[in-house]
Amino acid sequence: MEYTIVGKLINTHGIKGEVKVYPLTDDIERFSYLKSAYIGEGKLPVTIESVKYNKGMAILKFKGYDDINQILKFKDQYLYVDDDNKVVLPDNHFFISDLIGCKVYDMKNIFIGHIVDVLQGYSNDVYVIKDKEKSKDYLIPAVKAFIKEVNIEEKIIFIDPLEGMIE
Repeated sequence: MEYTIVGKLINTHGIKGEVKVYPLTDDIERFSYLKSAYIGEGKLPVTIESVKYNKGMAILKFKGYDDINQILKFKDQYLYVDDDNKVVLPDNHFFISDLIGCKVYDMKNIFIGHIVDVLQGYSNDVYVIKDKEKSKDYLIPAVKAFIKEVNIEEKIIFIDPLEGMIE
């Protein structure tokens, strides 16, 4: 079974077993429709009992976890859904978790680095590309003018940066 990351459990919320989830999805309201999810690399299955929202975070309560001490171990772990419950994206839209780790090349097939983060902005996302060889990070806006090809299956992205964007 394949899984997709939808959030990161960043902290507890209160003492009755609720967790704050930083959403890694464009639609924070998607948590309202989730019935089940998986926590961490071990993919511990959980049933979602309730969902609230506060300051851009989802506050989730898992069935059978009624005490802060039961959920402390989940802090800093990712929340997954199986691909049967994954949102279907429109063409040329990608899950952040699929972009992370992609190799990035320019249009001359010169290796730039790997995507290590995606900054979500109001008008567009920005890909953070790490060049380990030069110990540099490059910020490339995720717009058609710069992002020319994305191949998620092969984890390869081709960009056409302006002069000075990559040094």
